Amino acid sequence: MIIWVDGDACPVKDEIYRVAGRYAVPVKLVTNSFIRIPQDPLIERILVSDGFDAADDWIAERADDRSIVITADILLADRCIKAGATVLGSNGRPFDAASIGAAVATRALMADLRAMDQVRGGPAPFSKTDRSRFLSALDLAIVKMKRLPPR
Repeated sequence: MIIWVDGDACPVKDEIYRVAGRYAVPVKLVTNSFIRIPQDPLIERILVSDGFDAADDWIAERADDRSIVITADILLADRCIKAGATVLGSNGRPFDAASIGAAVATRALMADLRAMDQVRGGPAPFSKTDRSRFLSALDLAIVKMKRLPPR
């Protein structure tokens, strides 16, 4: 099992490190800029090029049914779900085959509305509730995956 983190804008890195450490699950933080990580053999920073979607491509190419992917990027979530990964948003929202289609459609609609200057701003600020929901969701995802039979 591996936790892949779309790391450049992830607001829950410390929470990921803490929960992963409790279960001894490796964490791969994929970024296109230098980010400090804890000195821990379970945590690895993977620095990719600054090309468009380089971090997303790196994660999507490696995600599988033994991966937990943490991302706020809906298109990356879609790619990882198709590869069999468990995907969580940084607010604890799980993405799955049943919900990703609506999320992709909503993303496209909002992009169109922003382009027509009909909507301004972005998502709501990250809250304590989001952080708590994320911790619970990650814990649950790890427990479920640990129950899978070994390959």
